[in-house]
Amino acid sequence: MSLKRTNVYADPEDLAIIKEAARRRGVSEAEIIRQGIHLAAMAHRVWDEPLFSRTFEGPGRTLDRGDVREAVADAVHRETKPGTDT
Repeated sequence: MSLKRTNVYADPEDLAIIKEAARRRGVSEAEIIRQGIHLAAMAHRVWDEPLFSRTFEGPGRTLDRGDVREAVADAVHRETKPGTDT
């Protein structure tokens, strides 16, 4: 993995927590910070397509709760119906 150096400012309290976590886990403070950056990046990532776009056929809009329940019920019915191949 190729890493790139950057500088950030952090609260002293956060740095103390990072130092303690690194000590307890037996890893470097930098590793704790890298993991935190990765988690933050993934939390704010915008995906190119909806999560279920290739799994469920749909009306081309965000489904509401009733639509999702109906789709799941239909899928369960298809899976449990005797004589059907899935």
